[in-house]
Amino acid sequence: MKEKIKNLSFRVPQIIRLIAILVGGAILLKSGTWVFPNFYHDDAEAYFKRGRAKDDLKNYRGAIQDYNKAIEINPNYAEAYIGRGFAEVGLQDYSGAIQDCSKAIEINPNYAEAYIGRGFAEVGLQDYSGAIQDYNKAIEINPNYAEAYIGRGLAKGALEDYSGAIQDYSKAIEINPNDAKAYIGRGAAKDDLEDYRGAIQDYNKAIEINRNDARAYIVRGLAKLQLGDKDGACLDWSKAGELGDSRAYDMIKQFCK
Repeated sequence: MKEKIKNLSFRVPQIIRLIAILVGGAILLKSGTWVFPNFYHDDAEAYFKRGRAKDDLKNYRGAIQDYNKAIEINPNYAEAYIGRGFAEVGLQDYSGAIQDCSKAIEINPNYAEAYIGRGFAEVGLQDYSGAIQDYNKAIEINPNYAEAYIGRGLAKGALEDYSGAIQDYSKAIEINPNDAKAYIGRGAAKDDLEDYRGAIQDYNKAIEINRNDARAYIVRGLAKLQLGDKDGACLDWSKAGELGDSRAYDMIKQFCK
């Protein structure tokens, strides 16, 4: 059974990478760290803010249209390039995201969010070493940036540095104890070290923070299955399915008969 689980396409680290790539932009756009210098044209800022709103709704193409307009009005609008980069990550246009975040860095080399965005895109292209370099720079600029530690933990996990990943996720939790993503990421790293009980503790915490996060139930179910708790795993996947994650039904079909 255990070997069969290891070969699943739903393997925990793959799930966590997908989470970081697809939701990273929206998370950062909500972080409240954006700055609007006074010289920005009012119309450019309006397009930028509308782009952010569309990002929140996962309307990435619509967001890009607004960021395009903001950049047309103000070609030195670093935040608009970052916003467009995050939207491109949402569309899996990682090369475009890298170009936009690099442009933002050219305009303002001390903008931590630009390095974070480029790091997410590099993870999408499986350039984990490059991503770590960008997360390092973001942390150098802002040592209390929890998202940078989460991103770096993700990249370290992809490079099989699971202990280093756990350290980064733990730092993110120290900065923001209510970030479910950090607990899911740390749990995934513990899974890779076969510390399934420790992983379940982290997934429990993620669910305590957000009981409607289907991802946490999926990964907790996988850890429970590794410990031989088939009934518990199937219950978790049933909950994930109720919350709208169709992957859960594939696992139920394979393991819950």
